[in-house]
Parts: sequence; structure tokens; C-alpha cells
Amino acid sequence: MGPLRDRAAVNEAAGRGRFITLEGGEGAGKSTQAKRLARHLESRGLSVVVTREPGGSPGAEIIRHVILSGAAEPFGPDAEAMLFAAARRDHLRTTILPALSRGDWVICDRFADSTRVYQGVAGKVDQAFILALERITVGEDRPDLTLILDLPAKVGLARAAGRGEGADRFEKEALAYHNKLRQGFKALAKSEPERCRLIDAAVDEEAVATAIRDTVDTHFGLGARLVAS
Repeated sequence: MGPLRDRAAVNEAAGRGRFITLEGGEGAGKSTQAKRLARHLESRGLSVVVTREPGGSPGAEIIRHVILSGAAEPFGPDAEAMLFAAARRDHLRTTILPALSRGDWVICDRFADSTRVYQGVAGKVDQAFILALERITVGEDRPDLTLILDLPAKVGLARAAGRGEGADRFEKEALAYHNKLRQGFKALAKSEPERCRLIDAAVDEEAVATAIRDTVDTHFGLGARLVAS
């Protein structure tokens, strides 16, 4: 039994909820799929909290505006990584950990893996520094399952542009930057196969949702826990 399985057994006995994160590049459909997954879990009688990063708590939402507006960009990716870490700590303390303690399942649109890839891989921030920040802010409170939505960067950027909201701090980067992000997430999935699952997000929304549902049900053994709605 691996460390994640050991932790899952402890969580089960303690009545703790489960922590699922969705990761991937721009336009991968994380927000949409987080909501769809929440409905699926609720149909099984589970209480679900959907949240996001950066953000998810009052303090973290303020930092979200600073980061995505580009106000922190002149200070470099190191500073951005520290801002993400500060927002993440507030998010965990205020939203995620209380929900898990109540027995709720938490679905988060992005988490620490985005910092590893965006600032670490694409931003070239030293990985030792990234991991040190993660140890301080996240510690043992890592996701039980991470779903990495994968699709060609060019397709994702087109989808993001189609929302008509204007490009944020990261969406405005060149295609080469987004290709690095994709490769970074794929490498992460390969390096941590027990926690991470790669989901093909280039297919239609329903097919992605089905793949996610099947993955989550299998990972947590939910097939035997169906609750009539």
C-alpha cells in the first residue's frame, strides 16, 4: 500500500472528506468540468464544495486580482510564486481544510501543481524553491486525486479567446509558453501516476465528463456507494 492509499485509509476512518484538483493549460475546461463532477458526486449523496485558485477565500481573491491583472508581473515569476503560495495558504485555512474536516468533498480548479508548472517549468523558477514554498503552505494537505486535462495549447487558447473576456496575465503569453505548460503537466502526470490522471480534453465536453466520472468512481471506489437521488 502506497502513501496515498495509507492516507486515504486514515481519512476514511476519520470521516474526512476527499480533495480533488483539476489542472491543465488555458481553455482546458476545468471550471466546467469541476461543476459537472460536483453534480455527479452530489448524486451519490456526497456534500461537495467547488472552489478555485488563485482565489477561493476573501484574502486569496484579492491576490487573484493582483496576479491575473498583471500587476505582479514586473516583479518576476519568483514573486508570483510567493503570491500564489500566500493565496493558497489562506485558501486552505479558510475554505478547503474546514470543508474536509466537515466530511465534504472539495473540488478545486487549480492548486499547487499549477505553480510547479507555470512558475517552475514555464517561468524557470528553481524547483527547490517551488517545493519549499509548497512544503510551507500545503504540507501534508495535498490532493487525494489530481485530474490533468490535456489538449493542444493552440486549441486551448482558441477556446479561452472564445469566452470573450479578454486575455489575462497568462493567456496573453506566446504559444511556445503554453506548449511548455502542456509538456510540464504531462511530465507531472507521468512522475506521480498514483495521484495524477491524464484526461483527454480535446474531445467533446460530454466525453471529458464521462472520463472524469469514471476515473473518480474507480479511484475512490464509489461504484458500490450509489445513493438514490
